[in-house]
Amino acid sequence: MTDQQHETGTARIDQSVELAVVERSGFVESRHIGSAVVLDATGEVALSVGSPELPVYPRSCMKPFQALAVLESGVELDPVQTVLATASHAATPAHIEVVRSILARAGLGEDALGCPPDWPGDSAARDGIIRAHGHKERILMNCSGKHAAMLLACVQNGWDTTSYLEPGHPLQQRILAVVERETGEPVVHSGVDGCGAPVHAMSLVALARGVGRIRRATDGPAKQLTDSILANGWAIDGPGRANTVVIDRLGVVAKLGAEGVMVMATPDGSSVALKMLDGSLRAATLVALTLLARTGALTAVEVGGMTADLDLTIHGAAAPVGTIRVSPTL
Repeated sequence: MTDQQHETGTARIDQSVELAVVERSGFVESRHIGSAVVLDATGEVALSVGSPELPVYPRSCMKPFQALAVLESGVELDPVQTVLATASHAATPAHIEVVRSILARAGLGEDALGCPPDWPGDSAARDGIIRAHGHKERILMNCSGKHAAMLLACVQNGWDTTSYLEPGHPLQQRILAVVERETGEPVVHSGVDGCGAPVHAMSLVALARGVGRIRRATDGPAKQLTDSILANGWAIDGPGRANTVVIDRLGVVAKLGAEGVMVMATPDGSSVALKMLDGSLRAATLVALTLLARTGALTAVEVGGMTADLDLTIHGAAAPVGTIRVSPTL
């Protein structure tokens, strides 16, 4: 048996397809390969490319399941707090104010957060902190809202707050159960996410199925989560950032994950999940929207109207010299 066969991981190159290309001055400079799947409003596969049945770490695309587990534990959050529980936020002052409000309800300080210190993703917020001679902080990390909500769930349920990221913790066990229930598949592998929380490998089919189910919910915590996201797109990402733009412009629930993972769900409950094998997200939004249009979940006009709002232009100095586009092989 070869080393490659011993390896535990996501799809190989030969199991993937070209999803997007980067063109500079008429020359294809880079190619993004990976896998993707679209499920229709009934949860059936409408389009499949590459190997979407193979597992990926969903990274922050798992946050809707984590937030759902928090809500199902009896925690009451207002709409914006609900979104921060599932956000990869840019750490603008508005985001940080909400995270602090969740911690205040838990009676905990920022030192209780288990995520690592980081700079804001929002350039203006980061520049402001640097000018004020500030430093990386836990609350500025893009996952701090999720962690604050987890801590609040622990406090309200009488669970230990110092070990809340351990896989055997009651909260993490509840999250694991929600993941398996919503995705319809057993978890095949677990690890540690960049923020320190457990991350559970799942197929792209399972990821799309789970987020589609949340989107189709007509009541309960899942509907609360969807309604909150759609009403507060700024909170899940940040002004002008990809997920926020898609939510606000199209009413599509969109959630990015590190290492090139993206999941979206449309108003009718159709969903798409994809993984860029090189870990880059720069073409992920465009590819996901295009695949939704190919299956009729969105219109070509809707997707075409979005391209100017996505960061797809390749520059040579200040001049546009190329673009990021969907692969002609799709």
